[in-house]
Amino acid sequence: MGDDIQACTSGQEPPGPLVGADWTARRLGRPGLVVLDASVGAHRNGGRRIPGARPFDIDGALSDHSGPLPHTMPGAERFTEELRSLGVNGTDTVVVYDAAGIYSSARAWWMLRAMGFDRVAVLDGGLPAWAGAGLPLESAGPAPAVPPGDFTASPRAGMFVGAEEVAAALADPAAVVLDARAGERFTGAVAEPRPGLRAGHMPGAVNLPFGELQRAGRMRPAHELRAVFAALAGQRERLVVSCGSGVTACVLALGAELAGYRGQAVYDGSWSEWGLPSERPVVTGADGSAPAP
Repeated sequence: MGDDIQACTSGQEPPGPLVGADWTARRLGRPGLVVLDASVGAHRNGGRRIPGARPFDIDGALSDHSGPLPHTMPGAERFTEELRSLGVNGTDTVVVYDAAGIYSSARAWWMLRAMGFDRVAVLDGGLPAWAGAGLPLESAGPAPAVPPGDFTASPRAGMFVGAEEVAAALADPAAVVLDARAGERFTGAVAEPRPGLRAGHMPGAVNLPFGELQRAGRMRPAHELRAVFAALAGQRERLVVSCGSGVTACVLALGAELAGYRGQAVYDGSWSEWGLPSERPVVTGADGSAPAP
């Protein structure tokens, strides 16, 4: 991604899709740098944030709540409105992080890129790495007041896909569908945490738990990531990634980007959609040999 990032007026464009705490700390507070906290769920209640960080609320305003699926991508008009309310300008550089390390921040990174914004990077190690480096924190009270930005979404086709595109990828010998859920969920050994979903996985999908791309809460080096993906994808360069609700799938998308892959897609509905009772096929077991009940 680094080659795709255009220069910004602040002269502090990120060197790639991942930046460290030191890179961010040296630029914190300068005009043109916006830091967004994309923490979700229980991680939002930690009570601390990077000074001046603004909330990128994936659980709330930055998901489409008009349908039954969690964490799906809002439309361009809504996304534009929310990013402007966060004070994001088209010439800004954005750093996204979350309180778990690298969990939901990759989702924010992918959403911004899908809406045509490339000057965005994930903080490697997230809030734990920031705090571990002894860098300042502030109490996570009300969001800081900021003037409206001029961000305008320019959606890119193909970065988010639906169930039909996933089914086509499963049948395509040049593509591979990677599932970021834990192994016991992939095999169907445990029930899904969301009520009403079938256990198991898509026939032909390959399991790659998102944590395997990290070491001590940070992304593994590019050469290691390339080896991980190559071992599962072989010569297939078309990657479609899925998870429970489209959040940690984006960690796989980030890892693939760091490994040198391009053109990967995120299944937005993920298992929250595919796992619903329907005619979509579901199998269990490590090799997918048994149909799910």
